Formats: sequence, structure tokens, C-alpha cells
Amino acid sequence: MDNVTLGGSGLEVSPIAFGTWQLSPAWGGFDEQEATAAIRYAREQGVNFFDTAQAYGFGESERALGRALRDDLDHRRDEVIIATKGGVRVDENGARVRDSSPQWLRDGLGKSLEALGVDYIDLYQVHWPDSSTPFAETGEALQQMVDEGKIRHVGVSNFGPGQIDELSRTRPVETLQPPYAMLRREIEADTLPYCAEHDIGVFIYGPLAHGLLTGTMSPGQEFAAGDWRARLSEFRGEDLARNLTVVERLEEFARERGYTVSQLAIAWTLANPAVHVAIVGSRSEKHIAESLGAAEITLTPDDLDEIDGILERAIQVMGPAPERMQ
Repeated sequence: MDNVTLGGSGLEVSPIAFGTWQLSPAWGGFDEQEATAAIRYAREQGVNFFDTAQAYGFGESERALGRALRDDLDHRRDEVIIATKGGVRVDENGARVRDSSPQWLRDGLGKSLEALGVDYIDLYQVHWPDSSTPFAETGEALQQMVDEGKIRHVGVSNFGPGQIDELSRTRPVETLQPPYAMLRREIEADTLPYCAEHDIGVFIYGPLAHGLLTGTMSPGQEFAAGDWRARLSEFRGEDLARNLTVVERLEEFARERGYTVSQLAIAWTLANPAVHVAIVGSRSEKHIAESLGAAEITLTPDDLDEIDGILERAIQVMGPAPERMQ
């Protein structure tokens, strides 16, 4: 698995990044020992790019990642790229709110550094656009943290082109982390072309459509207590049935070529020339091993055309991700 350059950031990263959203209460809890084994296995197999966020359990995910990578972080820090996100907090009513104010970003960065057990963050991202804070204030705060050596590169997550452009007037945005999957393609219209034009590194999340494209779901799927997917229509009833019909056809396509539908789904995102990296989260070594195989798959133009035909009836099924999701 050869590393790629993450756009204008210049970061040399593995095309498969290990994501840690699953290491938070949003997925119904996790076994840290099993998760640690998966993280260390990914590292042994050449993954050098790990993504987390303060809002993933408000320190829980970052602490788990820091413990799992402790030896690398203490002795080979320059060989591991750590990306985290800030700009989300819990208000007095227990609701999550976007807050990219300088004070909260600085407070959040301090907490992230402590949770991860590091002196600096390789890539610090604003998790969601905050309409209540001027982008100029956010940009100035981010640049100050770069100047102080606490962060090395600046990115955003879940931003559109206009928002990226506005923030970049104060502090250039180097990377974008958007949702992208076979069942969720809205960023193809303008976001990906914008990023390609401005040399913004793109590393996408949700390439497996949060489990829909793994081939492991069935009608009447049940989820663990606290799992956010149980609340969304695409994981229930007729929407789920329609998605699973599409997945069956994709499974057949993949099987004929000697790989799994999960590998196909990840490889499909990487086949877009504007996409540099796919984030894959897992709690098991087996699933990580399978995902890493996607980096070796090359899809031809004919393959992509055939996949588009299969996806026609499912493209509009998945709606925008609410803030609570990622």
C-alpha cells in the first residue's frame, strides 16, 4: 500500500485511514481491547493516518486512540499522522452545538492534546461550520495555534465550497473531510470539483454507508442500544429493503471480480480522482484487513459505468447527515 500526498497539505498518508468514530457511545459502546488490537494491526499493515474528534465521546475516542498508539507516539511520532476535530460542545441542556469561537477551539485543542497524549496535532479540523462565529475569527484562532506549534495543518469537515472559500480568506484550508459513498454522492456536484481546483486534500468518511455496504445487514436489522442508525429511515423498512436489493447486485458484481462488496465500496470512492483517502472505522482486525485490500483494487471506466447503472435506484435514498451523526 503506497502512501499518497493529501493535496496541498503535503502530508504523506496511507490511502486508507483508520477512523475512530466507532470508539464512542454513538455506536452503542465498544470493547477497547478489541479496538486497540484493530488499531495496532492497521499500523502494522502500513496505515499511518488516524482520524478522531473531540466530539467522539468528548475525549473517549481520543484517549483510546492515544493508548493504542502510545509506543508510536512516544518513539516514532513523525511516522504517525494524527487528525482530530474541534468546534462542537455540549450546552447546558445536554444538546450538541457547533462552536468555532476562538475560546472554544483553543479549549478543545488543549483537551485533545491531553487526551491523545501528544504535544501537537498533525491536522486539526473544524468539525462543522458554525454560523454564529465569523469565519475570520475562526481562521485567526487556527493560524495562531499553527504559529504556536500546537497544530501543523488546518482542515475542515462537513463544509461546502462557499464556506471553505470564506474561511480560507483568513487561514487557508488544506483538507476537507466530507461524507461520500455509493449511496451518498451529493459532493460530486460542486464540492469535489472545488477541492480539485484548489488542491485541497480530500479524505472521505462513511464509504461503507455506515454498514449498508458491508453485505452484513438484513431486513429487520436490529442495532445495539444507543446506536444512532436505529433512528434513520435508510436503516428501516422499505428504504432498508431497497438499499439491500442494490447491495445484493453490488455483491454479485464484486464476487465476479474476486473481492467483497466492502472492498468494492471503498475502492469506488478512491477511484474518484478528487478523493485522496477513505476513512474506515472498525473494531476488529478482520474487518481492517478486508478494508486494506481495497487499496489494491483498480476499477476501470467500464466497471464504473456498470456500477452507476446498479446504483441508479438508490442514489437518492440517503439524506444529509445530521450533526449528531459524525
